[in-house]
Amino acid sequence: MIELDMIFCIVNSGYGRKALAIANSKGVRGGTVFAGVGTVHDKYLDFLDLYDIKKEVSIMVAEREIALAAVEEIAVQMAFRKPNHGIAFTVHLNGFFGSRFSGDFFRNDGVVTYSLYNAIFTIVDSGRGDEVVAASKTAGARGATIIKARGSGIHEMEIPLNIEIEPEKDVVLIIARDDICDDIISAISKKLKINEPGTGVIFTLGVSDAYGLY
Repeated sequence: MIELDMIFCIVNSGYGRKALAIANSKGVRGGTVFAGVGTVHDKYLDFLDLYDIKKEVSIMVAEREIALAAVEEIAVQMAFRKPNHGIAFTVHLNGFFGSRFSGDFFRNDGVVTYSLYNAIFTIVDSGRGDEVVAASKTAGARGATIIKARGSGIHEMEIPLNIEIEPEKDVVLIIARDDICDDIISAISKKLKINEPGTGVIFTLGVSDAYGLY
């Protein structure tokens, strides 16, 4: 049975395609680049109020061995060993559907893999991403990436004049140690009242391999 991993690569604006090219050279077929905004904790940037840095998030899917080789090569060529040069990590996929792979692939071996880090995804209305980041930092998160998206949830949908409007959304991605993951989720949920309908959703993915985290 084929095991598939998804590669996430977060780099400064303009370098997303370079990450894709490096991955392609290691056998990864294609990928998608999203624009985002990153936050870093740095006393000099904080003093100057330069919190937001334009980021690009590259997402790719490949067989596990290829994915591991690709993410390692990206980390080497793009100097992720240096702070603030980028972050790359992989997560296991339970299933994948798409034209680049034939058939459906699932990991049903029953093996549970412990993850030192977790990827926390929070989806909220546009403009509330900063609130998510602020709440997460009170629980120990060191930074995040905000990706702009559109939603179509039944609670947010409005239809004036019979014209459907899909509201803008912020997708906030946080990489956190497993031991503080629950605290971060709790802080976000409490601050943004996630339990109330239409306010947002949170989900996590276990990170199997990661580079560029400090």
